Amino acid sequence: MPTLDPQGGDDDDVSDGKTLRRMSRPMLSLIVAVIVALVVLGWIGDASVGYLVDHHPLWLIALNARNRNLVLVVNHVELVPYYVVGTLRLLLSDPLFYLLGYYYGDAGIKWMERQTPTYGKLVRSAEKWFGVAAYPLVFIAPNNYICLFAGAAGMPIPVFFLLNVTGTIARLWLIIIVGNIFDKPLDAVLRFIQDYRIPIIIASVLIVLLTIWNERRQGESGIHALTHLEEELEAGEEAE
Repeated sequence: MPTLDPQGGDDDDVSDGKTLRRMSRPMLSLIVAVIVALVVLGWIGDASVGYLVDHHPLWLIALNARNRNLVLVVNHVELVPYYVVGTLRLLLSDPLFYLLGYYYGDAGIKWMERQTPTYGKLVRSAEKWFGVAAYPLVFIAPNNYICLFAGAAGMPIPVFFLLNVTGTIARLWLIIIVGNIFDKPLDAVLRFIQDYRIPIIIASVLIVLLTIWNERRQGESGIHALTHLEEELEAGEEAE
């Protein structure tokens, strides 16, 4: 794992010349609970997109602020709520994964690789790129594993938050531009959703259920992996 300038803390221990950080069990449990809640909210947003996209667009991006949802609603919400809700939702999980990387380092990265077969491949690929361009990646694509790498590499907290927040706002601004350019095609998509709302809602629910089932079939589901995160991280630390 590439290393930046690590930031030590009051809870750091030194053993055999190596700095070891420790997170309290209540804090780890809280982080896991919030991440699990965000995953479930994302599923609800995906399943209900056919209804929320035009009835409650802000609720849609509050549940799941993926790019396609942001693009669909960007022309139908006020600018300030769009930036506030979009920014907060996109940033919610980032500091949590940063903390997991900061406190657990390689053990946290190995856990992320193991949680699903698909994630494992993405994480290994992203890790190579992070070693080359850590700061640009946090600005451009601060997803869960990039934030985990930033923490594990010891990226200074102020730098992480500056890159993360400004990058997120820039992303929302770019989506506004895309929405303006493709205004008519996006309206056509919304009319299609309105015309076929019930089939789309049914299909969305089935896709979410199929995704969850497929994860469990291939390996360990995201929720199951998260609920066992404490044990896996502690085991990983002991192995190191």
